[in-house]
Amino acid sequence: MAPFTILHVCMGNICRSPMAERLLARAVRDRVGDAGDQLIRSVSAGTGGWHEGEQMNPPAARQVRSRGGSTTGFEARKLRGDFIDEADLIFTATADQYDYVVALRPDAADRTFVMGEFGRLLGAVDTSELPPAAGNADEVHARGAAIVEAVHRLRGPEGPMPGDDLDDPWGRGDQTFQRIGDEIEDTTVPFAKLLLS
Repeated sequence: MAPFTILHVCMGNICRSPMAERLLARAVRDRVGDAGDQLIRSVSAGTGGWHEGEQMNPPAARQVRSRGGSTTGFEARKLRGDFIDEADLIFTATADQYDYVVALRPDAADRTFVMGEFGRLLGAVDTSELPPAAGNADEVHARGAAIVEAVHRLRGPEGPMPGDDLDDPWGRGDQTFQRIGDEIEDTTVPFAKLLLS
């Protein structure tokens, strides 16, 4: 089976979503080493294509590297429907981007979350109802799908809260990027731990 695929979406794909892509990959590697590449695929895209082909914004890249992640080989890309189709879980930086994804692919609503919303609800998942965590792709995929389904059930009809959005740090200082990096890791680290422990 293909790796469990997480798609991170923001506006331009040079700040928030690449930070999330690479920090999740680092959190996975921290748990299972290089085997993580066969188990989890972390990718990203932007709702706009203005920066397509560009590298990560320098302060975003500094945050990723300072937290032990890699920026090698990153190139911004515009979101397409097939990226959504391939993803088992979609994290958006904001509720507006959630709406954009779901407008493009309505059938993705159950597996699309504002990142802060997912992180806020993750702690309430009943781990006893999840398939066991193990080291092969099929079992990780099954556990990942069960986590997504459990968080979807927990969110109820009201949707994300205003505080679930990740602020856009574009054009702001390193302090803002550091705060956004912390907020991303508030979701990616517990998710990697639950998925792979």
